[in-house]
Amino acid sequence: MQISWLYDGNQPIRVKTFLKQKGVSRRLLASIRFDGGKLLINGNEGRKIDKMVSGDLLVICLPSEKISSFLVPSFVPISILYEDRDYLIVDKPAGVASIPSQLHKEDSLVARVLGYYQIRGYKGIGPHIATRLDRDTSGIVLFAKHRYAHAMIDEQLKQHQIKKFYYAILQGNPATKHLLINLPIGRMPGSLVKRTVLEKGKYASTEYWKVSEFQNYVLCKIQLHTGRTHQIRVHSAFLGMPLVGDTLYGGSNRFPLQRQALHCQQITFFHPFLNKKLTITSEITKDMQRFIKNEANIKG
Repeated sequence: MQISWLYDGNQPIRVKTFLKQKGVSRRLLASIRFDGGKLLINGNEGRKIDKMVSGDLLVICLPSEKISSFLVPSFVPISILYEDRDYLIVDKPAGVASIPSQLHKEDSLVARVLGYYQIRGYKGIGPHIATRLDRDTSGIVLFAKHRYAHAMIDEQLKQHQIKKFYYAILQGNPATKHLLINLPIGRMPGSLVKRTVLEKGKYASTEYWKVSEFQNYVLCKIQLHTGRTHQIRVHSAFLGMPLVGDTLYGGSNRFPLQRQALHCQQITFFHPFLNKKLTITSEITKDMQRFIKNEANIKG
């Protein structure tokens, strides 16, 4: 994997200073030096202490990445929403874990992406998952194809610069068309899995817009302003409107939904290598569509 820049500054600059400005960490620079990568200046091997002048071409050759022996590739096909040299965006189905675990070692979204890489003959890269979804949540998941791309997206996540929108079906009906919930979330005492609104928890912000209302349910568009575990599920349950199918937080299963009615529908992020913002969307899943259609018919 090679990434290049044409330096057009007015003053000479050291390679390490220039790369720091581009978000290349010391750790990645060390990996390039010691793990088989290269720094090239105008086609010649260079060092991080070398100086560049205007018109110089700098290329970093990233070392091949080692894949953990714990990660077993799965060859179940994936649904691709976007792909280029640096990023892969996948439409995750409900019922698939985002990352492998002892329970889901042989089939997870990460394992499927690794299998896809192997089928395509990609060399020297591994699946870096940048955004995750709960096992029973469907929709958009963003992968970086190399460590540098992952670091650039991770910084945007830390700065809350990535916008993610969801569609959710809630039991009940909010009194207003718009809600902004700012309530801290922490681990529920005595539970390894459940979260709850907790005074000493971490700050969490969720914004709701009512899209459609039915007899006993409401379809909402939701934006996450923070990324806490189970955030939408916890805030919705706290409001007394758990997600349909979210039995962990008080919701009830209702045909055809046998899982929480939550779908990541849109993501907007800045693509650092194309130097522009990208917005990717995903169609709401069939089970949620059928539920909405059924409830609309009842209401009608």
